Amino acid sequence: MNFFDYSSEMREDAVPTGYTVKDKEIFIVVDQRTDLGFNQVGEIAVRSRYIYPGYWNNSELTAAKFEADPQDPDELIYFTGDLGLILPDGCLIHKGRKDFRLKIRAYAVDLIEVEQALLEHPHIREAGVRAGDREDGEKYLAGYIVPEPESELNAGKIRGFLSRKLPDYMIPSVFKLVEALPLTNGKLDRLALPKPDTWRPGLEETYVAPRNDAESKLVDIWSEVLKIDAIGIHDNFLDLGGYSLAGVRIIRKVKQEFGVELTIADLLECFTVAEMAACIGSR
Repeated sequence: MNFFDYSSEMREDAVPTGYTVKDKEIFIVVDQRTDLGFNQVGEIAVRSRYIYPGYWNNSELTAAKFEADPQDPDELIYFTGDLGLILPDGCLIHKGRKDFRLKIRAYAVDLIEVEQALLEHPHIREAGVRAGDREDGEKYLAGYIVPEPESELNAGKIRGFLSRKLPDYMIPSVFKLVEALPLTNGKLDRLALPKPDTWRPGLEETYVAPRNDAESKLVDIWSEVLKIDAIGIHDNFLDLGGYSLAGVRIIRKVKQEFGVELTIADLLECFTVAEMAACIGSR
C-alpha cells in the first residue's frame, strides 16, 4: 500500500529527488544508526534485498557502507554518503555529499558552496576547498586556486572578494595558487590537494623584514603561532590565515615576552607586526 500523495512542490532551495520505488526503502539516519523523522537532514540510506552486496575488491569500504538488516537477513542496508531529508509526503530532497560538509567554529559549512563563490571571481579559472586540522584540533578551510593567465591574484584580494559573498567562518584561512587541481575520474579529488605549506602566502603587500628588536620578536611569535616561516611586518593577520584562537595565543605570548597585556580589541586595531610593535611601545 502506498501512503504517499506525491504532491511535493518545487522549492527554491532544493529540487525534489523523487519517491521510493517498489522493493526499496529510503530513510534518513545519523551515525548509521538513528533513524530520523521527516524534515531532518541526515545520511540517506537504502534498504532492499536487491542491493549489490559490496564494492569490488574493497572489503574495507564495503564494511563501512553496507550492513545486514537486523530485522530481515535477506535485506541489506546501504549508506550512500549523501545527505538529504524526507518531506512528510515521502519525497526525498538531496542536500549534497556528507563528506562535503563539516563544522567550522560550530557552524555547518558546505565546501561546494565555498568553491562556487570562488568561481564567481573573474580571475579564477578553477577552485577547490578542503578542510585541515590545526594542532589544537580545530578545523580550518584551505582554498586552492587555478588563476586565469596573467591575473594578479593574492590572498588579500581573494579574501576581500569572498567577504562580500560569504560569512567570515566560510572564508578559507589560507589560499594557495596552483597550476592545476588533482582529478580522479574527472572529478576533484579533495584529499589529493596538497597540504598548505609553511611559506608566506602570496600577499598584496611587499615583504618587509623586521627593522628592530621588538618587530623581530613579534615576527617570531606570529610565525610560531601561525606556522608560517616568513612574515613581513606589514602582512595582515587575516591574510596570513589568522583566526580568533591564534589571536588569543599571540596575546598570551606577547605578555610573556614584553610584559604588556594586550586585548582582543588591540589585536583588531593592530593587524600587522608593525602596528602591534607600535602599540606595545606606547604602553
